[in-house]
Amino acid sequence: MPLVKHISIEQKEHYQIVALNRGKANALDQELVDELRQHFAAAAEDEAVQGIILTGKERFFSAGLDLIALYDYDEQQIRTFWLSFMNLIQELTAWPKPLVAAISGHAPAGGCLLSLCADYRVMARGAYQIGLNEIPVGIIVPEAIFELYRFWIGSNAAHNMLLEGKLVGPEDAKELGIVNRTASEGELMGIAERQMGRYLALPQKTWRQSKTNLRRQLCASMEMDFDTVFAPALKLWWEPSTRAIVGAIVEGLKSRSKA
Repeated sequence: MPLVKHISIEQKEHYQIVALNRGKANALDQELVDELRQHFAAAAEDEAVQGIILTGKERFFSAGLDLIALYDYDEQQIRTFWLSFMNLIQELTAWPKPLVAAISGHAPAGGCLLSLCADYRVMARGAYQIGLNEIPVGIIVPEAIFELYRFWIGSNAAHNMLLEGKLVGPEDAKELGIVNRTASEGELMGIAERQMGRYLALPQKTWRQSKTNLRRQLCASMEMDFDTVFAPALKLWWEPSTRAIVGAIVEGLKSRSKA
């Protein structure tokens, strides 16, 4: 696969496999978010790319936000990151072509959000976790994230899981509707490609307009005035209590990376 910097791209006959490829765990920083936005924007205009399968690497689809990097961002950098990341989620949710997520391992927080943008999600079986655990990390959950979560799992489950910051394994994720199917690691990509084939076998103008219609209300509900919605989250990020929580997580991550 050609490597841009943090993503690799394999061009199939009618679609692409885009694999996250940043460090051990595909943690999301400004560079990776920018690469994904640029690639999906270009692919939306390229008729040689009729769909995309988004995947990760062994053990990790994406570990979510790169807290080690974000912890050192200044006020302007953290604002720019959150604006870019939320734009990415909105753009992927509204992306008109078939998008399948082949979840190759852990997918907490931002990794889960990336997968929730897809039309179909298949997750590798194993001791992996998926879900939105922003609150325990000290990050306020914006309404747009709740709207995307409840689109797939319903209001009650989304409300309870977000407030608990709950992560679940693949089979529980399937029961809740976070993923459509589980598979062995060896079967994962084959299932994702077969699902892409089913989508692409249908009339594409009809399919794309139907997807846009079905997601119109979701996309509208995710629109927001960034500075108004994120002002409390950005303020809280700099409070000593939040810095202590994130700092402790960062130290733990650094220690594990040296082990």
